Amino acid sequence: MRDLEFIVLHCSATPVSMDIGAKEIKGWHKAKGWKDIGYHYVIRLNGKVELGRPLHKEGSHVLGHNRESIGVCYVGGVENKKAKDTMTPEQEAAWRKLVSTLRAQYGPLEVFGHNDFTDQKACPSFKVGEKFADSIAAGINFHQSCRLATTTALPTCTYNNGSSG
Repeated sequence: MRDLEFIVLHCSATPVSMDIGAKEIKGWHKAKGWKDIGYHYVIRLNGKVELGRPLHKEGSHVLGHNRESIGVCYVGGVENKKAKDTMTPEQEAAWRKLVSTLRAQYGPLEVFGHNDFTDQKACPSFKVGEKFADSIAAGINFHQSCRLATTTALPTCTYNNGSSG
């Protein structure tokens, strides 16, 4: 198994009227010439978590950090062709459960949004640490706020309790 350090949340950049899943995203990625779907998990609109690329394989979802990360994509993230948090309550619940499950299995994985790594992406259409601040208090260690990273370094983040990492 790979040495995992963190989980990165993405969005499919589709409107909520597009009920797609891992199969469709895999088709898009393969059409770009990729070997497989870039994400390890896809969370559908109804909260169903679908497997994407096998976890033992490096993903293709965040430049410079695929080797040590797990990529998770929620379906949605766009409204009227603009980035918008469209995560359904079912998707939020599935995301929280998936993070807890992965951390129970692989240790204290940190959690980022794709946009914590580059200012060129809105994905996942919100700041993960701000949206899931209540999870920080529950010990899930979502980042409260992060300074953007370069392609060779992780973002510098401040947690709800004022510590940084």
